[in-house]
Amino acid sequence: MPWMFRNHPRWAAMATLLIVAGTFTFASEPKQEPTIKPVIAAPATAKEARDRSKLLHETIRGTLQVVHRDYFDEDDAFAIPSRSLEDVFYELSRNYQVQVKWLIIDTDVLNTDHLPENDFEKRAVESLAKGEPWIEQFSDTEFRYAGAIILRSQCLKCHVKRRNSNEDRTAGLVITMPIAAAGN
Repeated sequence: MPWMFRNHPRWAAMATLLIVAGTFTFASEPKQEPTIKPVIAAPATAKEARDRSKLLHETIRGTLQVVHRDYFDEDDAFAIPSRSLEDVFYELSRNYQVQVKWLIIDTDVLNTDHLPENDFEKRAVESLAKGEPWIEQFSDTEFRYAGAIILRSQCLKCHVKRRNSNEDRTAGLVITMPIAAAGN
């Protein structure tokens, strides 16, 4: 502890007051959007798209778990964590042309937007329901990845209301991104 704080509680109180006041001053300043947005090139290969998709999947899955654990109170649920992440999905789509979507596998239908809409998503539901950790599909212009999100027993009270067991269930996360044309 610095010498001035040891025997002078007023110094400690003054320092604390300045720190708190500074925090409020900086916290009240309006946030500004960056004027330069980073440019991230589309992946050139399916392998690069796969690696990016796995990284995105794990980031979103981990964030969802932590937010549920630390911030979600089911008795006072104003914000649902998975719904809050859809704001992040929107920004990924708007800024990076990466589409992200939740996918119902073996849980209740809480949002019809999460039902499979195309052949890839239907195959993903079948594969993830069988215990596969992920499934992918790619073409010359697009890469699609669907990864499992495991719902543990504490998740089931909301996601599977009428259940006979507390066995883990599965949801999914679909990530779609463009692949750069060859030579770019």
